[in-house]
Amino acid sequence: MKESLRVLKFVLFSISAGVIQILSFTLFNELLHWSYWFCYLVALVLSVLWNFTLNRKFTFRSAANVTKAMTLVFCYYLVFTPLTTWIEHILTGNLWWNEYIATILNMVLNLVTEFLFQRYVVYGKSLDSAVSAA
Repeated sequence: MKESLRVLKFVLFSISAGVIQILSFTLFNELLHWSYWFCYLVALVLSVLWNFTLNRKFTFRSAANVTKAMTLVFCYYLVFTPLTTWIEHILTGNLWWNEYIATILNMVLNLVTEFLFQRYVVYGKSLDSAVSAA
């Protein structure tokens, strides 16, 4: 039951991060007309910061070192971001997929892989260690 609640919280916070990513992507893409990859990267960074902050405090309730946790998440994104940027480039450029469909596909991929990475690598030994956890 506890783990189910943890997954639910992660999904809900990830949805809110997804809203931030889609809204910022739309702003950069439609209003500022930045290049696609730059829109994606900036929107991704904004959503990651939001998601990391909320999930650390409320989902994983960790008192672990913030710098270490953020460094591990940064390492995850060192792999995830270039890979998904390349995938989105192929899908939207060579295969002519819609940018929003490609972005949503990567967001789902991110949801699953990031939960597993944060649950077992970033916070595995410090779950529920925060004293004032919500």
